[in-house]
Amino acid sequence: MKHYIILTTLAIASAVACTTNTALKPAENVAPPMPTAQTTLQVSSASDEVFDGQKIVKTDDEWRGVLSRDEFRVLREEGTEKPYSGELLKNIESGSYYCAACRLKLFKSETKYDSQTGWPSFYEPIVAANVTEKVDSSHGSTRTEVECSRCGSHLGHVFDDGPKPTGLRYCMNSVALKFEKSK
Repeated sequence: MKHYIILTTLAIASAVACTTNTALKPAENVAPPMPTAQTTLQVSSASDEVFDGQKIVKTDDEWRGVLSRDEFRVLREEGTEKPYSGELLKNIESGSYYCAACRLKLFKSETKYDSQTGWPSFYEPIVAANVTEKVDSSHGSTRTEVECSRCGSHLGHVFDDGPKPTGLRYCMNSVALKFEKSK
């Protein structure tokens, strides 16, 4: 299965400017280009397995164009779905869980367990580099937020009350994940 990332020409030009340490200077008295022309870049399946350091950056409007309202609220606005409401909570099929925003592989079904917290829980990510952990001091407590390393989407939180062998509980929002059955 092939996957594609759509980037606007403006985003590509900005990326080039950042990587070449040159600034983009708009022409005087000329309106900036409208970001409507698109360039399609193919992303190989291998890049969905392990984060390769290439970040995906989009505006909120671009994310709204590819995510559902609930996905946007959780993934981009750091929301949380109601406990016991996610469609992947009781999923027991063999396969892999991917970021719903960029399709980076995050967890294997073999590491999923019933934490009885109301959200899909895993004791370890498929590859540690695929998730980023950040301090979250919102809501009057300090927790560890988990984000997708490639697109920066909020996935959930990690706690140190999980099962062996790691003792960790990656408590993820179901809407932040997509599941693909093993073949």
